[in-house]
Amino acid sequence: MELHIGLENIAIANSAISYANGEKGELIYRGYWAGELALDKSYEEVLHLILFGTLPDAAELAQLRARLEALRVLDSATTAMIAALPAQASDMAALRAVLSCQPIAGADWPPTLDQALAIFAIAPTVIAHRYRLSQKLAPVAPRAGLSHIENYLYMLSGKVPDPDFARALSAYLILCIDHDTNASTFAARVVASTQADIVSAVCAAIGALIGPLHGGAPSKVDDLLDEIGSADQAQRVISGKLERGERLMGFGHRVYKTWDPRAAVLKKVATSLHGKDPLLDLSLAVEKTAVALLEQHKPGRNLYPNVEFWAAAVLRAVGVPKTLYTPTFCCTRIAGWCAHVLEQAQNNRLIRPKAVYIGGRPAAPAQLD
Repeated sequence: MELHIGLENIAIANSAISYANGEKGELIYRGYWAGELALDKSYEEVLHLILFGTLPDAAELAQLRARLEALRVLDSATTAMIAALPAQASDMAALRAVLSCQPIAGADWPPTLDQALAIFAIAPTVIAHRYRLSQKLAPVAPRAGLSHIENYLYMLSGKVPDPDFARALSAYLILCIDHDTNASTFAARVVASTQADIVSAVCAAIGALIGPLHGGAPSKVDDLLDEIGSADQAQRVISGKLERGERLMGFGHRVYKTWDPRAAVLKKVATSLHGKDPLLDLSLAVEKTAVALLEQHKPGRNLYPNVEFWAAAVLRAVGVPKTLYTPTFCCTRIAGWCAHVLEQAQNNRLIRPKAVYIGGRPAAPAQLD
């Protein structure tokens, strides 16, 4: 049996949702360049594309916005559950726990778009509600008339957000809404292939995203920028890290062997916020210095900024707390997970890989009379 550690280059399904070409630095959503969608379309339009398979017309877009607005309100049982969660539980663990108990109508096999929308719509409200409680602040209820992204920022701060901030966060979340068959998406498809309900599949994906090799990098980029402090210290700090063999957070990617196409778009978005983020100039200086030093220390490795590097700049600028970087990412990736669960259900076969056994072999069994 041929061994493929980590299932490297093993295809487990045909998919029409997204395609990441690491060699060429390409990301496609259902036949569209993800970067163009992030710059030209609203978040709800791309959500419709991912879940329904097409960009919406005006009537479809209005219907989707109305459905999300109706579904994002928490019931009293859910708010009580959030309040009762242990304070030491992480925000991701809290989201996983709350979603696992949601009474999604007909949450059995096969999964439906209605179920997907119900999970997706409530997740940001859960995150914002718990964050406000953790800060000893009164939770802010969803506000009618705001877009999905505007409402999330509103529930976090209690203020209607700057339109530039909402557009910047929308671009980031569009670029992260799906990314081929990554670890968490694979986890969701495996669970869905057993004919478990869509809530179970999403919770399995959240568990995979909690792992530090998959989620959480934008906050570590912030830590790097804090450590550097100022542009004139970038050379010293980064050189020291590379000489000690430390990983430089926000650079390099498991898939992309050239510039991460999402990073290029987010850099443009972050630069548009110039004057609203005091650390933007530092990010620009660190990127330039790091790329040059990585080429010196690791020639031929093609280590460039990934989406997390510029995501940190965008998230910081729009006011998302550092502790919520990964949960915010999770809230958008739920759409991608649900799309993959629905696609898996359309042509399902139990995903059941094997391991190569390397243990000992016992003596021949005794013959039975």
